[in-house]
Order: sequence, then structure tokens, then C-alpha cells
Amino acid sequence: MVVVDNHEYLCEEEKRLKEDREKTKYWKKWGPYVAERQWATVREDYSENGDAWSHFSHDQSRSRAYRWGEDGIAGVSDTHGLQNIAFAFWNEQDDFLKERLFGLSNPQGNHGESLKEAHFHLDNTPSHCKPESPSPSLKARADPMQLI
Repeated sequence: MVVVDNHEYLCEEEKRLKEDREKTKYWKKWGPYVAERQWATVREDYSENGDAWSHFSHDQSRSRAYRWGEDGIAGVSDTHGLQNIAFAFWNEQDDFLKERLFGLSNPQGNHGESLKEAHFHLDNTPSHCKPESPSPSLKARADPMQLI
């Protein structure tokens, strides 16, 4: 913000933040509030011995619906976490879409979980009006439906 002769001049992002503060527009209703991975948490422990990390495999985890948390690649959600939207990618090698980042579990990793993919967050604005997409290494290169 710049003040000249007692007049405030705001950039576009400052205008959006002011509208959000004054509740004339709800700029922050949707944002990058979805974790890419539920780090250091056990999603749901249904094991008999309390060893959730080895209770089911990575292949089995892709087929499960989780009730107690959400995660996703480059996901956005509303401020209450009731509606979550995330991307799924295909690397042209596996026979499944990648819906979440794969990490090593406690017994497999060095200190807790360790992510196996390289990814980067590029940019965003405080009002979340212009988030940048994730790393090019996660881009979908082909439509898997064309291969069927």
C-alpha cells in the first residue's frame, strides 16, 4: 500500500485481502489447506497388535477409503475441510493413478517417513487466487484412457 495525499493506493492482492477482511468477498474460502501427506500420523489403526505401519501394504492402501483425514497431491479444500479436491497423475509405467505422495513408513525410513518423489511448491498469493502448479515431475504425460 502506498499513501499519497492521504489517499491509499492498493495493489490487486491488497484489494483482495481487504475484501476478505471486510467480508465483501470470500477470497480464502478455497485454498491449499489439504496436506499432501499425513506426515507422522497413522491414518487409522485397525491392527490387532497396534502396528499400523505394517498392518497393510502400499498396494492395499490405494484401495482403502479413509475416514479420519484427507491428503492429496496439489489439493485444495474449503476452509472447513469438508470438500477436498486433488489431482491424480499417471507415470505411464504403473497400472494405477498416483493420488498421494508415497513415503516410507517408520520401520522403513531413517527418521519417520521419507518422501520418495521430488516435488516443489512454486508460488501462491495470500488470498490463494493464483496458486502455481506442482513440480513438472508430477505432470501427466498421457491420457491413460487412450491406452485401453
